[in-house]
Amino acid sequence: MVRVGITVDRLVRAAAELADTDGLDKVTVSALARRFGVKDASLYSHVKNLRELRVRLALLASAEMNEAIGAAVAGRSGRDALVAFADAYRGYALAHPGRYAATQQRIEPEEVTDPAVVLRSVELTQGMLRGYGLAEPGLTDAGRLLRATFHGYIHIELSGGFHASRPVDDSWARSLDALHRLLENWS
Repeated sequence: MVRVGITVDRLVRAAAELADTDGLDKVTVSALARRFGVKDASLYSHVKNLRELRVRLALLASAEMNEAIGAAVAGRSGRDALVAFADAYRGYALAHPGRYAATQQRIEPEEVTDPAVVLRSVELTQGMLRGYGLAEPGLTDAGRLLRATFHGYIHIELSGGFHASRPVDDSWARSLDALHRLLENWS
């Protein structure tokens, strides 16, 4: 029997909160059952397994991140769009570290319940990069470069790996300037 008040949406949002406060690895069916005051088995009427829950969490986080990036880049191009995109990406990751971690897991196409979320991410990235005059295969290559750079920086920042006295935000800004110059000269 389905517990009154528990829905898939509430379950995924509770998983998102737990991921942000305790880490993605702490998101388990048991931990969520404790939050809702039910037995583990009660939650399996809402999700098949932990994998489905984490995929749904990743899609929720991706949609939230897309919304933040989309709002930030609206009406911008070139360097302004790159900086707005990157700052929104980083801002989301720092504000929601567990949700961000969920977006980094591999999701198979058949696990995607809402392909629009995935397509929106690609559209936002490619739209911003088209402002630099890029076309395929450069769009894919540049998109991968940006994702790897942003993720690497954010991963080190979240783990406390930057110890130099120079402010992290200053280094971030210099990194974005370097990426802008690179994208302007992409061949």
